[in-house]
Parts: sequence; structure tokens; C-alpha cells
Amino acid sequence: MRGPGRLALLLLAAAAARVGTVPVPPWTEDCRKSTYPPSGPTYRGPIPWYTINLDLPPYKRWHEVMVDKAPAIKLMVKSIKDLVNAFVPSGKIVQIVDQKLPELLGHLPEPFGEEIKGIAAVAGLPLGEIISYNIFYEVFSLCTSIVTEDKEGHLLHARNMDFGLFLGWNRNNTWTVTEQLKPLTVNLDFQRNSKTVFKATGFAGYLGMFTGFQPGRFSLTLNERFALSGGFLGIIEWILGKRDAAWVGFISRSVLENATSYEEAKNILTKTKLVAPAYFILGGSRSGEGCVITRDRKESLDVNELSPKEGKWYVAETNYDRWRHPLFIDDRRTPTQMCLNRTTQEHISFATLYDVLSTKPVLNKLTVFTTLMDVLKGRYESFLRDCPDPCFGW
Repeated sequence: MRGPGRLALLLLAAAAARVGTVPVPPWTEDCRKSTYPPSGPTYRGPIPWYTINLDLPPYKRWHEVMVDKAPAIKLMVKSIKDLVNAFVPSGKIVQIVDQKLPELLGHLPEPFGEEIKGIAAVAGLPLGEIISYNIFYEVFSLCTSIVTEDKEGHLLHARNMDFGLFLGWNRNNTWTVTEQLKPLTVNLDFQRNSKTVFKATGFAGYLGMFTGFQPGRFSLTLNERFALSGGFLGIIEWILGKRDAAWVGFISRSVLENATSYEEAKNILTKTKLVAPAYFILGGSRSGEGCVITRDRKESLDVNELSPKEGKWYVAETNYDRWRHPLFIDDRRTPTQMCLNRTTQEHISFATLYDVLSTKPVLNKLTVFTTLMDVLKGRYESFLRDCPDPCFGW
């Protein structure tokens, strides 16, 4: 193994050595049952709902969210700055963020520049720090996403959002940033003319969307993809002036807001040049409308689609290309597939998908929330999660 795969393996092994309470990988528990409706020690609680009025000027859209969540965002931004200063103690990086990033605000696609200004004003934070807070999410997420089709051709889409790897391990045997994200997690109902355009689950102050759906049309989740030509390189190119690529979180939100069909969403996500490589997991409303799009920064490498007539009734994605084996200490793919196969197509439901996503290590110390989506019925549910010991570290 070469390149980023070998580096990731070494970093994960080093992290595992620090966490004495977790089992040694590869490890999983038996598929969980009867975990839904959520309760018990793996359920942190419900996620609050906010309405984002798209008819308001962008500067004002996030006011209510920010009034409630500004203290939590300040704590998160401080953690990011502390992590940066740990690597560059001179403080020069943070100084550059505060002084130079605001100059780039006008180069962000609309409406994001004006929305960032409004968020910064309510939160009482420098513009540069809100921009860096948004950039931060492009490169530190690990996730599990699933699209299934039952015997009647009905589609369901589910995901675990995992975030915070290597970003500080605290005395409570949890990742520091993962814990700080839980109070920032919000359900969002984006409306125009008092009608829902799309619903999403995200982090207050972050304008991109990794999880959401248009009722009656399609659902979308975004998983990080590791590659040599990765997000850090794309971010540097963008800052230095090469801005012909889309931010993955922003393009996901744009698709959720503007695409009018599953096929249109698929076309945009397959062809748009990106700042970072990614996996787009897309579900529709009709039989066969489900796929995982494996993206390099410049092109699509693979589109793995549902094929129920051939017995392929689900697609599942963690953070590895389907033609490559996951790292042995981060194999969430195998337990996901095992539990889906045990569930069978006849018994797939919100309840059984939640069981799959509650099975360790699919559920792990990095898991912030679980989302369940039924596009055709318009059902959208998200829950904050915990993974009490013994629990794998990611």
C-alpha cells in the first residue's frame, strides 16, 4: 500500500494505540435489533428544527439559528484555532485566516458570501474564521450511507454522519470535535413562498449540506473520499486563484435547492468539477433510482447503481472505492453489508436501517447523527448518537 492509504493506516494505528478501552480491529458486534424508535445509551436525543426562509436576503437567513448557536460555534472555532496553533505555535496561520480570507469572500458563489457575512455578524466572529469554519468541513468527515429498495420498489436512504478523526481525543474517551458538533447539529427546512424546497441536517454556521432530500424527488448524502489529489490541494489551488471547481458541500446544497429530478441531480454531481474528491450517494423516488457516484476532483470514476431486477437491492458506501478493500482497522463496509443481507429485502424499513447503523463499528466514537429518509412519503428523521464503551474509536 502506498500514498494516502498507507499514511491513513499508520495514523489510525497510532490513534488506536492511544485508546486503551477499544477492541483491537478488525472487530464488530452482532447485528443490532430493536433499536428503533431510538432510546437507551446510543441515543443522545432529538435534533432541533429551524426554518431557513429563502425569500429573505441571504444576510438575514441564518439569524435565528445563529442567535441560538453562536456560543457553540465560538467554542468550535476556538478548538480549530487551538489545533492549528498546536502545529504552528507562532499564531501566523490564524493571523492569515483573519486578515486574508475575507478578501476571498467575493469569489464564493452566491448566496454563500452574503450568508457568511450575516453569520459572522450575529456570532460576533471575524469573517475569516467563519470562512475557515466552512472550509474545515470539506476534509474531515467519515460516513456510512445506504440506499435500499424493497420488494415493492420503495426506496429508503439512510446515513451515519461521522466527523472529527484525529481532531483531539479527550479524557472522556471521545473525539473532542465530535462532541462539540453535537450541540451544533440542526435540522433545516429550507422554504420558499412558505413551502418546503428541501430538508437537511447540518451544522449551524456551515452552509454546505452533506445530508438532505427534496420530498417526492430525490435524497442526497455526501461521504468523504481520500485521494492523493485531495481536498487540501484543491483548497490551496482555490485560495491561490484557480477557482473553476465547486466546493463539495456547496454543490450538494445547490443540487438540493435547484435540481428538479433525480436524473438532473445525478448529471450535475457526475460532471461538475470539484475542489475535493467525494462520494455522492443519491436516491430517487422510483424503482432503480439509487447510486453511489465516485468522484475524483475532475471527473467521475464510477457510478454504482441499484439493479433490483438482478437482485442488487441496495448500495452502501463508507469511505473507500468499491473496487478496493477498506483499511482493516476501519472496515465499516463489511458489517454494513452483513447486516443488510441478514435483514433481507423483505424486511427493510426505517427500523431495520437504524439497526444496521447502530451496529458497531458502523456506529462508532465519531458518529454525530443518524438520518433516515423516505423521499416518496416525505419522511425525514435525524437523531443525535452516542457510542458508549466498549466502542471502536472511529
